[in-house]
Order: sequence, then structure tokens, then C-alpha cells
Amino acid sequence: MITSPLTIQIHEADNVAIVANDGGLPEGTVLSSGLVLRNAVPQGHKVALVDLPADTAVLRYNVPIGYALQDIPAGSWVHERLLRMPPARELEGLPMATVKAPAQEPLEGYTFEGYRNADGSVGTRNILAITQTVQCVSGVVEFAVERIKRELLPSFPNVDDVVGLEHTYGCGVAIDAPDAVIPIRTVRNISLNPNFGGEVMVVSLGCEKLQPERLMPPGVIPIADQRGESVAPEALDVVCLQDAKHVGFMSMIDSVMTQAAFHLERLNRRRRVTVPASELVVGVQCGGSDAFSGVTANPTVGFCADLLVRAGATVMFSENTEVRDGIAQLTSRASSPEVAEAMVREMAWYDAYLERGSVDRSANTTPGNKKGGLSNIVEKAMGSIVKSGSSAISGVLSPGNKLAREQRGLIYAATPASDFICGTLQLAAGMNLHVFTTGRGTPYGLAECPVIKVATRSDLARRWHDLMDINAGQIADGEKSIQEMGWEMFRLMLDVASGRKTWAEHHKLHNALVLFNPAPVT
Repeated sequence: MITSPLTIQIHEADNVAIVANDGGLPEGTVLSSGLVLRNAVPQGHKVALVDLPADTAVLRYNVPIGYALQDIPAGSWVHERLLRMPPARELEGLPMATVKAPAQEPLEGYTFEGYRNADGSVGTRNILAITQTVQCVSGVVEFAVERIKRELLPSFPNVDDVVGLEHTYGCGVAIDAPDAVIPIRTVRNISLNPNFGGEVMVVSLGCEKLQPERLMPPGVIPIADQRGESVAPEALDVVCLQDAKHVGFMSMIDSVMTQAAFHLERLNRRRRVTVPASELVVGVQCGGSDAFSGVTANPTVGFCADLLVRAGATVMFSENTEVRDGIAQLTSRASSPEVAEAMVREMAWYDAYLERGSVDRSANTTPGNKKGGLSNIVEKAMGSIVKSGSSAISGVLSPGNKLAREQRGLIYAATPASDFICGTLQLAAGMNLHVFTTGRGTPYGLAECPVIKVATRSDLARRWHDLMDINAGQIADGEKSIQEMGWEMFRLMLDVASGRKTWAEHHKLHNALVLFNPAPVT
């Protein structure tokens, strides 16, 4: 624990620094530079290192995160009420693929124990997923999954879990609206996640707009019969609750359980095999962020992301509104002008989406973010971007789309910033391992994929000792470097991918899927 006054300045040109001490620092505290605090400054919040006259750019990360609304004397607490937020960067005239990523040696010889699938992908878990076509069957799926776990799963020790892919889509929507493709392909592609071993089972009501054949058209999934041989696409395994054979509620449950037993038997025959680290598909995300996110946890993730790319793995970073203010940094790092242009198209689409809802980007920063020291979305964006590391951005993925097998390296998966929508879309993209950083704390978890939780501060890691897998706050405490924490995270990823449970898995912190549905409701 830090006892002497400590502030953290990100860049030598910055004219503010954040207070690192637990509980903040009181008025009158003398910093190591000799600067005296004019106000009490909470932990994570900014202190002016020099006099900041009105209209002066306030610099953090060597980026103007705001402009002083009044004179701010050196030693003062700099918070959101004293800042005017800069306008968003226009999407024209951006640097396009102008920065060459630093050359890095390939990282070879690292492996994990995973489940090799028929399509060549690799799962880190062996899970039976039950897909639903419409929200009307959620209660049936939930009831059936509980019984399957209690009555069937113990007989199949090599199966990790059974999950219902429950959602609120499928009917009461304009199913043919242009943007309806997003939630439909999201549900479809989540069902094909590598952690489900190619076993696709669907529960349908019967009268819904999203019919099973539209959700899973012929040729989308490899289907096999009990002998493992290919069968016709129309043999998609669907339990339709309105079928005449169902007499009463328990008849429906029995049908779901009968089909589940068939899939569990096949999954149970699978075994982990040694695969290269290049088979990891890692989604990175932050939630409940604070001013330490861009100092400790996210730089750790960024360093680890570079290690993963060097190992030939795939890393997805996301969250449109959280990186929008750093778009120039991102387009400049694109591997080609085409990749940069794709990123601009996604940002423009999302700008238009927010405009249709009469919402601007400033709505992203939450009360908790601000209490943790983040004054506005510009400051938050600078800390969020560092999760992507320094590698070239090799591809861009639209919401709900699935990564192609040949897509490797650092990928920008365009998603909203909402934790659960982002996680849902990264699952649809093919994520088999998730990393989630937090400063304020959140019990976020996914049933479909292991989630490694990273605390930005030691205080959070101590209080939530059985929720956080990594304490990146050790960086701020001066106990470890970003590089040391990054290697620790990389090795933990390989262990978790091989079956080691995260705290979220121990506690079964499984949040519901949340679909991104910009299509209108009827």
C-alpha cells in the first residue's frame, strides 16, 4: 500500500497528473516536486501541475482532454466541471495506414490444451449450448437447462457446462428491416462459437418471425448424425414447442432433454489436445473504468495483446464510443488504407446511429467513471485504446459477424461500448477467451467463455479478492512493471485456456446475452 504522496503523469508534456494514493490526498499535501495541493484530491483524480489559464488545453496522454473553463492554479483539483470537452474529430482527412507497427520477433513454442473442432477452430471449453429462435421460449429453455444440469450433466464428466442462449429477439420486430441482419447473425454466430464444439441445438416456438431455417439456413453449420456422418441440412436439430406431439409443459421439457442427451454424449467423447497459442481468439474489454484503467490494467492488456499477436493469435478490441475520440490513432495504425477505410465506415455508421437516437458521445461516460477520475469520453478513450497494444490493425469486423479462419492478428470488432452487448458480439465473432478490466468493479461474467478479470487498483483487488484474477494495481504501487504484468497475464491465459477456472467461473457469474438491435420494433 502506498503511504507517501504519489501522483502519476503519463507523458512528460502532460500538465496534469492523477493521485495514486488510496483515499486520495488532503488539502495541503506536499508532493515530491514541492507542489502543494490547494484542494483535497480523490484517488484517481487529476491535479494541475502548473497554472492553467482559462481556455488552456488540459493535457493527459499528451492529448487535450478538455479546455479550462476558468483559471486553474497549480495544485488544484481538475475535474469535469472545470473542463470544456473538445469536439469529436471529423472522419475526413484522417491519417490512413501511415504508421508502421514496430517489428517484433515471432513468439514460438507456447501452447495450451484445447478442444479441436471439425472446422479447424479450437475451444477453450466443452459446452452444450441450446439456442432459441424467440424470446417466447426463454422460460422453457431456462427450466430445461436447470434440469439438464442437475439430472444429465453429472453423467458426462467431460462436458463443462450447459448454457441456454436466451435473448429478447425473434418476434414483435420488423424482421426484414435492413438492420435486422445484426441481431439475427449475432444469434446464429454465437451458436457456432468454438466453445460449443459444433453441436447446434435449437428450441423454437413455431409461429415466430425468426424461423429456424432463417436463423440457421442450409450450409451454415456442419451437421452430423449419431455415426458422425454428414446429413442433409434440413436435419437441423430443432425442438418446436407448438408441435402436435407436445402434450403439456413437461412434454416440451422431455423433448429438450432427450435431444440434449444426444449432444452431451458426443461432446463427452471429446478430449483436450495440445494446440499452439495461435489458436487463441481473445476479446478484450473494459467496464466500470477509472483513471487507473489507462495506467495499469489496459496497458497490461496492450502489452499482452502484442505477445498474442507475436504468437500468431487473434485479439479483438472494440467499443465504438470508447475509441471514437482516438480514431486518428487507430486509422494511422491500420495495416492498409482499406482497413483504415473500413474502420471509418464503422465509426460513421455508429455516429449516424447515435444521431438517430438524439444521443451524443458524451453520454458514454458514467457517474462511476467520473467518480473514478475520468472527466469525459476523450480522457476515457485515451485509456481504452491502449488495450490494443502497438500491433498493426489487420482487420475490421461489423457487429454480429464471425471471424474468418484466416483472420489473425489485431482486429477491430465494431461494437457498442455496453459491457454485455460488446461481450455478446465478441462471442459471435468467435472469441474463446475474454479479458475484462475494471477500476470501479463489476461482477461481469459470461457462461459461454472464461472471463479473466483484471483490477486496475490494489484497493479493488484486496476488497474483491475472490472476483479479480489479476491485480494490475501493482504497477501503480511500484511493485511490478507493465511488462511483468503483461507476461503474467499471457501465462494465465494459457492456463485458463487449458481448463483452469477463473473466479467468474467459480462463482458462475453468468450474465445474459444482450443483442444489439438497431432495427425498429413493430
